[in-house]
Amino acid sequence: MLLYHCARNLLMKLGSTVIKSVINLCKKVLGKTRKSQSKPPSFEQPNILSRDQHPVSRKHISHNALKVLYRLNKGGYDAYLVGGGVRDILLGLAPKDFDIATNATPEQIKALFRNCRLIGRRFRLAHIVFGREIIEVATFRGHHENSEEKNCQKTSKQSEHGMLLRDNIYGTIEEDAERRDFTINALYYSAKDFKVYDFANGVADVYAKQIRLIGDPETRYREDPVRMLRAIRFATKLDMNIHADTKAPIKSLAPLMANIPPARMFEEFLKLFMSGKAGENFQQLRDYNLFQFFFPAVEQQLNHQSHAYLADFIKLAMKNTDHRVNNDQRVTPAFLFAAMLWYPMQEHIQRLNSETQLTPQDAFFAALSEVMSEQQRSIAIPKRFQAVMKDIWILQDKLSRREGKRAFKALEHPKFRAGYDFLLLRAEIESASNQDNQQPTALQELAKWWSDFQHSNADTQQFMVKSIGQNRSGSRRTRKRRKPRTQSSGSEA
Repeated sequence: MLLYHCARNLLMKLGSTVIKSVINLCKKVLGKTRKSQSKPPSFEQPNILSRDQHPVSRKHISHNALKVLYRLNKGGYDAYLVGGGVRDILLGLAPKDFDIATNATPEQIKALFRNCRLIGRRFRLAHIVFGREIIEVATFRGHHENSEEKNCQKTSKQSEHGMLLRDNIYGTIEEDAERRDFTINALYYSAKDFKVYDFANGVADVYAKQIRLIGDPETRYREDPVRMLRAIRFATKLDMNIHADTKAPIKSLAPLMANIPPARMFEEFLKLFMSGKAGENFQQLRDYNLFQFFFPAVEQQLNHQSHAYLADFIKLAMKNTDHRVNNDQRVTPAFLFAAMLWYPMQEHIQRLNSETQLTPQDAFFAALSEVMSEQQRSIAIPKRFQAVMKDIWILQDKLSRREGKRAFKALEHPKFRAGYDFLLLRAEIESASNQDNQQPTALQELAKWWSDFQHSNADTQQFMVKSIGQNRSGSRRTRKRRKPRTQSSGSEA
């Protein structure tokens, strides 16, 4: 810092333009020095990038987000675009979410916006609703060590493992930056002076493509174990590497994920597996021993190699999902859930068939109840998705029964397309594992039949169904008809 102050005092007599240039140069030099020495950044003295030093512009920011920033500023509050919105613009990406940080409390925010709703207990947030777009506004977070001094026991609470159960301690922008998870998310853009405030050398990490936690990694993971998932998600989403210090404790702290509520795990599932990076995230989660907390039954089968097709089946399902997401096609989490739990479901059915005298239908529903009950302990799958999963699985049996009117009824089923796509997935896996055999498997033939059937005209469809009936009847043994028994005259009384 001595170099900085000497340069500043020496150049006081020079023009303001020269002063700014030299000061910025000193900051850059000092910033590089700090980085090379791996010293923690100073949150009291952030790097400030003027308008000509960064690409962030109002044209990149949602009109509604700008509205919120301007109204908060007009109301006498500080307000900044923060986190992913600033980070993505620096990377040349189009931000999808625009989060705002301010020194206004949630109640003060609500007083400014009629279209505001307050949400959350763990983190008190304000959502400003503009039709389909929601701008999330958070009050600057403070340090928990000050909670007792401020008599804030009701707003701050931690578990015995160090996890934050309630975090409504408010503070300054400097404290807020220090409380953020990764350096690349501790970037603040002001609509008043058009400057970017970098509190944790985040700009350098953005351009170095590096995911780095702010503070001690173990402490930060204990505060919120989901940060382990976020590190992976950001790394795959942004094509970045996780810093060595940030990834070092993940495997040892992975058991902390058992404390995360199933409802929150569902939200994280959507972020990890429905964003176009499902395949990469799946591999990373398994490498860091984190996948088991999403699908414990699947992880067990993968480790024991219970099914030859399981790993390839999951990867293919994720590949297809990623393809649809990246091509802006409609996707449903239910399909991926159905793929994940297909083999655990089959295992339960086989066990019930061997241990009980249940009918196939009863065995299916008993297995369905067991599988979903076990899975709900890890991920709270909403009932609307459970219903679609059930339909997809039931259709696998229905699609194999094509005689008479059954094929036409299956074709009219509301979830036929999902069930058919699932059948194609199963057939493709068998095909890949059956390359040495020139003859198609029964599943492959079934998938081809349905591909032809749904694209044929009515006459051809009738012929295809009749052909199925003839083949079945030809293979059956003809049964002798019993002659009718003649009634004796004595029995008519």
